[in-house]
Amino acid sequence: MLNSLANHGFLPRNGRDVSIDGLVNGIDEALNLSPNSSRPVAELAATTSTTGNPNTFHLSDLNKHGVIEHDGSLSRNDIFFGDNHSFNPKIFKTVSSFFTKDVISITTAAKARKARLAVARAANPAFNFTAREDQFSQFETALYLAVFGKGTQGNAKTKWVEVMFREERLPYKEGFKRPTDVITNDDIVELAEKVAAAA
Repeated sequence: MLNSLANHGFLPRNGRDVSIDGLVNGIDEALNLSPNSSRPVAELAATTSTTGNPNTFHLSDLNKHGVIEHDGSLSRNDIFFGDNHSFNPKIFKTVSSFFTKDVISITTAAKARKARLAVARAANPAFNFTAREDQFSQFETALYLAVFGKGTQGNAKTKWVEVMFREERLPYKEGFKRPTDVITNDDIVELAEKVAAAA
């Protein structure tokens, strides 16, 4: 999702020298995600920094395995296979094949995520997925459900989700608007718990 924000100018378009505050503000401006949700992620992102400034990072720094990037991504290959940063249509197809309706329910999102993890675990002899990474993965699914859906109800618009993943842009042309209500940390946690329970 961060590449999408950069492509719209909410983050530096070249993906370089993103500050912690810049990421928090960009996410808020684009998605109405509360700072108490995004700041911990921004601070974690900064731990991958290769900029020489501990308060900034390049988006490419986030490819560092085991910090934010993890095995079993919904749209990227595992680092074991080399390229863990480029969108992989084949991998995303294993996820999007579950998206057969106009909206993606929590149950559907959970099933798609579970199936992707099963495929990754079977294919990757070095597959590693800690409890922390499992939780982070749940949060990632919760985020797209909240941003492109109806808060903690989920029901994300399928077309919007597909555009974000496949084209790395926000689906403004398809009708997306910044959510009216703030998406809070509690909202993301609640959705993540529902995703975990539905799997």
